[in-house]
Amino acid sequence: MAKGFGGGMPGNMQQMMKQAQKMQQDLARVQEEAENDTAEGSAGGGMVKAVASGKNQIISLTIDKEIIDPEDAEGLEAAVQAACNDALTNVQKKLKEKMAQATGGLNIPGLT
Repeated sequence: MAKGFGGGMPGNMQQMMKQAQKMQQDLARVQEEAENDTAEGSAGGGMVKAVASGKNQIISLTIDKEIIDPEDAEGLEAAVQAACNDALTNVQKKLKEKMAQATGGLNIPGLT
């Protein structure tokens, strides 16, 4: 019988399995925490602000009355879209940073 395949896993393999299990637990914790994270985005010089959750949902939108111009609906629409996209981008950055900490900087496909 080959060495190391007898009565149990070699010590090095056991250590690797423990590390993998810990990383899996850390990732699950980070993903759960990330769902409660929020990030803000803004546009129009801060006149439109959006807040996104870690679930990639816009949870609040604030529009300063000064930016509302009935003659320029397209401008307001563009500002709202830009603020929402900024908030979603920011919350994804937060998630990637937390995932990188949990994985020790390993780039694991499909996690972020």
